[in-house]
Amino acid sequence: MTKLKLGPLADDKPVKISVELPAAVHRDLVAYAQVLGRTTGQTAPDPSKLIVPMVERFMATDRAFAKARRDRSGQVAFGSAEKSG
Repeated sequence: MTKLKLGPLADDKPVKISVELPAAVHRDLVAYAQVLGRTTGQTAPDPSKLIVPMVERFMATDRAFAKARRDRSGQVAFGSAEKSG
């Protein structure tokens, strides 16, 4: 079975925003939603519902972001070329 980084999506009241995505990213979201539906045994979620958990997951695993949040003095610059591992 495929091990995805996302699990079932929480049913949470959303805040609406508008985002423009490249067509290739949208196609990937559609494909990801289909795989997620198959692996969780549920119907494929609306691809737009994947964006928030993906961004949350990205921020939760970004070490530079976590360090910057903890570091109140702001020594880690968000725009730096430093990559998280």
